[in-house]
Amino acid sequence: MATVNLSDYKSLNITNADEYNIGIVFSEWNDFITFNLRDATLEILEKEGVKKENIKLFSVPGAFELNFATMQLCKQGTFDAVIAIGCVIRGETPHFDFICDAVAQGIKDCNVFTEVPAIFCVLTDNTKEQSIARSGGNLGNKGVEAAVTALKMIDFKRKLNQKPTHIGFGT
Repeated sequence: MATVNLSDYKSLNITNADEYNIGIVFSEWNDFITFNLRDATLEILEKEGVKKENIKLFSVPGAFELNFATMQLCKQGTFDAVIAIGCVIRGETPHFDFICDAVAQGIKDCNVFTEVPAIFCVLTDNTKEQSIARSGGNLGNKGVEAAVTALKMIDFKRKLNQKPTHIGFGT
């Protein structure tokens, strides 16, 4: 059982976050969880300086559809990062395993096949209580972690694309 509060983080103090464009795709299935994740993500992005008008929200019916929507947004090239938000709660059939595997692989594919960081914010819990604990309950909110991850990955990519400012040894 997780014991870390997912909402604990240190401010990133990003100087140019107001330039970032971020897409958020969230599942309507288990909306009592996904809407909390979405709202926490929005709150942190705005708190860190991302302009509200630079954050675009897209809803999809369920977790499985996150793959298509996230890939389409990544392929557009208009977003610096795309955050995929969903929640799958184990039931009595293997459906849980198939959906979780497919979504994890789909979001991974967005990272492998596009130049845009795709952030996995999909809860895959055994019980509704576990999902509640991770979406604003006693363990914090995984949406906070997703927002921080998106900002860090945008920063990582931008640093990779910068030209070196110094010349190496021997030159």
